[in-house]
Amino acid sequence: QVQLVESGGVLVQPGGSLRLSCDASGSSYSIAPMGWYRQAPGKERESVAAITNGGSTSYVDSVKGRFTISRDYTKNAVYLQMNSLKPEDTAVYYCNLAGYRGSSWGQGTQVTVSS
Repeated sequence: QVQLVESGGVLVQPGGSLRLSCDASGSSYSIAPMGWYRQAPGKERESVAAITNGGSTSYVDSVKGRFTISRDYTKNAVYLQMNSLKPEDTAVYYCNLAGYRGSSWGQGTQVTVSS
């Protein structure tokens, strides 16, 4: 049973900022490395950022310096702060276990970057 709920996606102008939230309730996620993914129309889902249970982070090159992943263990939440947004960041964003390749995903949250 998927227990991931993403939120925070909206329409934003290029150069703007957004903070996405992921409610990751459930024992599967509480201390596991977590990641944010995105899927643009006509493209495969890609990993955007990941965070270990020790707080180490990693990012795909296209978002380095612009996106920041974080987590709050007290709230079972994972966040993605996105700054200097570009039209190519437009996608549905998902959270899940880091490195996940299965079929259990939340509904995602739509981020649209457009003027």
